[in-house]
Amino acid sequence: MSLLKNVTDADFQSEVVAKQGLTLVDFWAPWCGPCRALGPTLEQIANENSDINIVKVNIDANQDVAVTYGVTQIPYMALFKDGKVVDSLLGNQPKSKITQMLSAHA
Repeated sequence: MSLLKNVTDADFQSEVVAKQGLTLVDFWAPWCGPCRALGPTLEQIANENSDINIVKVNIDANQDVAVTYGVTQIPYMALFKDGKVVDSLLGNQPKSKITQMLSAHA
């Protein structure tokens, strides 16, 4: 079972912006090879960090959120802390780089 929740335009506010603490948002699309390759890494991070909310937003199906946050390339990860973007990464990054970003804002 996936620990990564799929979030939509309709529930992005309640699932990300209104949340306290850290939420990592993975903006992706089904046709994007690097996005699919990043999935297992994010699953592993979710398994090891139950205190961090990790969600996925399919930009093809949820364009409003993607436009709101200026997503022009994927995979794009935005780190929210208490509802505000505090950091981001572009591309299929190694686990070490993602966890380093998370630790810097914990």
